[in-house]
Amino acid sequence: MVYEKKREKILITVKTYPTLSGKYDELVCTAGFREDGSWVRIYPIPFRKKSYEEQYSKYDWIEIELTKNTSDFRPESYRPYSHDTEIKIIGNISTGKKRDWAVRKEIVLQKVYDDLSILVEEAKDKKTCTSLAVFKPTKILDFFCEEVAREWDKKKIERLKANRDQGRLFENHEDPFEVVNKLPYKFKYRFEDCKGKQSNMMIEDWEIGQLYWNSLKRHEGDEGLAIEDVRKKYLDDFAKTKDLYFYLGTTQVHHFVGQNPFVIIGTFHPPKTDQISLF
Repeated sequence: MVYEKKREKILITVKTYPTLSGKYDELVCTAGFREDGSWVRIYPIPFRKKSYEEQYSKYDWIEIELTKNTSDFRPESYRPYSHDTEIKIIGNISTGKKRDWAVRKEIVLQKVYDDLSILVEEAKDKKTCTSLAVFKPTKILDFFCEEVAREWDKKKIERLKANRDQGRLFENHEDPFEVVNKLPYKFKYRFEDCKGKQSNMMIEDWEIGQLYWNSLKRHEGDEGLAIEDVRKKYLDDFAKTKDLYFYLGTTQVHHFVGQNPFVIIGTFHPPKTDQISLF
């Protein structure tokens, strides 16, 4: 099957922390919604190498030429038509001074899961193969972190350096691109779904990584205080004072083999409302 390029309008809701790919360089997985509420995953995007005008933020509307990512079986997965495909930012859904999340909710909350088992069944079903979803945890039990390797895989770094030396990655050799720091911790939520099923799920959002690094700098390198700042934001604020939803996505390698192939690729956290609007 031949897939042609198509210009799409996407509301960006997910931007994961950068990872290193031996094939592509430093990459970000982006996802969002079309105007009809359907999900789109866009990968690969060398986000930090894009021009300033192309570096989109969450809840920006973008226009981009996409084609089906034939190396990824997940139905929501697309890729930019070429490595230099332009990303055009055409708007943004702001909450404004009144912090009004109504317009965002109209798009994001069209289909919400609260039973993790049903979502995993849909992912495993090759007819649906659901790999992106909005999920409402019934109860947040904890937020914690686990220490992981502090450096990127040396082989990937060496491969990127070799590509750089051959001039394939850098047009301006006087301003070399520096690979993003690897997060030394995995941050996770422990939660219950509507059936009381408990799960631990890793968070791969760009914002949680940036919060950690900013806090580490503010606390002059004290990792314990930086971790506590992240915990306060994601547990004391998002989980306790906001109406918290997860953006969930599967990892391609674990989609059919993992017991639960989903990870948290972002959060949606509008203010809690005491009354249900009737209009």
